[in-house]
Amino acid sequence: MIDYTHTRIEQVSVHKVGNKTHEEDLILSKSLLDTSDERVQELLSRFFLAPFAEPEFFTFTFSNEDFTMNPLYNFAARVFTNDAAFHATTLDIARHLYELSVHPQIKSGDLFLAYFTDVNLLNETVDAIGIFKSENKQTFLKLNAAQDNFSINYEDGINTEKLDKGCLIFNTGKDSGYKVCMVDKSNKSVEAQYWKDNFLMIKPCSDDYHFTKEFMNITKNFVTKKITEDFDVSRADQIDLLNRSVDYFKKNDTFRKEQFESEVFQDEAVIKSFRNYDETYRENLDIEFGDNFDISAQAVKKQSKVFKSVLKLDKNFHIYIHGDRNMIEQGIDQDGRKYYKIFYREES
Repeated sequence: MIDYTHTRIEQVSVHKVGNKTHEEDLILSKSLLDTSDERVQELLSRFFLAPFAEPEFFTFTFSNEDFTMNPLYNFAARVFTNDAAFHATTLDIARHLYELSVHPQIKSGDLFLAYFTDVNLLNETVDAIGIFKSENKQTFLKLNAAQDNFSINYEDGINTEKLDKGCLIFNTGKDSGYKVCMVDKSNKSVEAQYWKDNFLMIKPCSDDYHFTKEFMNITKNFVTKKITEDFDVSRADQIDLLNRSVDYFKKNDTFRKEQFESEVFQDEAVIKSFRNYDETYRENLDIEFGDNFDISAQAVKKQSKVFKSVLKLDKNFHIYIHGDRNMIEQGIDQDGRKYYKIFYREES
């Protein structure tokens, strides 16, 4: 999807962005960072680009859906129009982020901004702007050798294998808000909101990845949360439905809703319940997409990880169900104890 083989970092600026509420400073660099050393280029490229090997794509938006009002959109447009304005624009981006860094939980950090050339995006060669924030320092031991003796000390630095927050803005799709991808390793909702929703202000692109991801989410939520309200189904039955859902997306190149419902849910009453849930879900979250679309293998691979196929029995047993539901029989013995009987043809 994205090939960085020939990508080169042309310019890098770095600034220190503190938390404004904590009265931490905003420190702006006066000039570009010297990245002429090839080893530095290699390390920075891995640090910046490795997290974006198979990203989900977004586009800029704004509170009124007019993406041209988005500050980051305008900063990017300025640089793509004139790359000589890169460093001056990074100062504005750092100031903008500092003004938004007001919640007590938001960490200070080093803000790297980079300009890339020759990014192969979906077979199109484009330039890109990267915005990366490193919030967590790590301590590294440093061993020094002097003749027959060694000494040891330590330094705090940035782990190039762990990018805390980042985004890439690609110079394509300007008329629809540019194509953007994002990384945020924060698990705290406040931090995630400030980076994605307050700073970047992005929304998922209306593409096959988004359609596949959202429909798989709708299916998972229906099976795990809603179906038991309308029907008497066991946990094993739910897992079977989840497995059939994933199998459909894995074996088909094109999604057709009626075909999906028939193969996965089979029962007309369950299909009717699912359609009602699907309609309500889309309305509540303002999700729009058709009933037919090309399936994104990348989205299927990612979403399959959240489709749990584990049947947990008290704290004694975990049963992993990956196949035929008919090979499992559920019941209650004469003493009132619940049980599952598992059939198999061979063991390994």
